[in-house]
Amino acid sequence: MSAIIPSRFFLTKGKGQHKEKLASLEEALRTAGIAPFNLVKITSIIPPHCRLISREEGLKLLKPGQIVFLVMSECATDEAHRLISASVGLAIPNNPNHYGYLSEHHGYGQNEKEAGQYAEDLAAYMLATTLGENFDINQIWNEERNIYKISEKIIVRTKNITQIAKGKNGLWTTAIAAAISIP
Repeated sequence: MSAIIPSRFFLTKGKGQHKEKLASLEEALRTAGIAPFNLVKITSIIPPHCRLISREEGLKLLKPGQIVFLVMSECATDEAHRLISASVGLAIPNNPNHYGYLSEHHGYGQNEKEAGQYAEDLAAYMLATTLGENFDINQIWNEERNIYKISEKIIVRTKNITQIAKGKNGLWTTAIAAAISIP
């Protein structure tokens, strides 16, 4: 069997509400455009030379029923007015020969900016620790350049996709964010 190594990936998000929790998740998957696929959760490495493409371009490459690998964050609540968030953060090194990292974060009470920034910080930190670096995330953040400088050779740009939603009385509310891998 040959290795399955993604060459591209795309980001998507969605939210759903229904009286049944499972149906709420299904609605979130539909909103994200990924309901017609067999989804398999994977961990967090972006292979070297893997390109980020648009959601529209990525969905055109998939067929209903296809097994699709993804990194997905999911958060659900049945509490009225409860703010939930699901976020996937990306840490992409400036050197395309190096792998990147994806992080999943879900939370309560965080707005889109807070959850997204947390996911980005986590992705940069996790990438740094896989390289044997262990330090305070604030030490590697360069506010002026909007980058993380992990070492003299490794500079990382970050990005996130975040879905927030508010719970509604009598319904389950689900928020998802995902990075979809395409071989």
